[in-house]
Amino acid sequence: MIQIDNYIFSRDVLEKKFKCDLSLCHGNCCLEGDSGAPLTTDEAALLEDIYPLIKGYLRPEGIGAIEKEAAYSIDKDGDFVTPLIDNKECVYAVYDGEILLCGIENAWKDGKIDFQKPISCHLFPIRIKKFGEITGVNYQEVSACASARECGKSGGIPVYRFLKEPIIRAFGQKIYDELCIAEQQLKDYK
Repeated sequence: MIQIDNYIFSRDVLEKKFKCDLSLCHGNCCLEGDSGAPLTTDEAALLEDIYPLIKGYLRPEGIGAIEKEAAYSIDKDGDFVTPLIDNKECVYAVYDGEILLCGIENAWKDGKIDFQKPISCHLFPIRIKKFGEITGVNYQEVSACASARECGKSGGIPVYRFLKEPIIRAFGQKIYDELCIAEQQLKDYK
């Protein structure tokens, strides 16, 4: 574990290799798991607010599920998550051929909304967990990302470097810069 300010990063974030290739995995992370993508309280409220703006980017099945339930759900642990369609894919997932993309992010790319997508989706396969004032940052290895691990290995790209943009979005440039230093120190130590 590596502590930077109030964040504790698992060494896997620095040492494991990862590079997503949608042509290989088809965005199956939008199908993976036993509940929807984790949401912050603010994100859950925001999804309710922006739903009318993103509705045109969603599939009929996603729209139906949202209008039946809500723009977010609460999972068995009491956490806010994105709803699922028939306990499978995220309601915000849309197909581009065989590849699952994010309808929220498509609306953001078109300038319809200022919110790119939930931070848990942007950071995946990193997962964050709050422990009071401390935030744990861990790499979650899932079967759907086997091709990303292979691509990362062949390119020598650590998880955190692949996720530079979302890490900066979530934790700030200073934390990302500190991760770069920590990676080099781990290399020097070996």
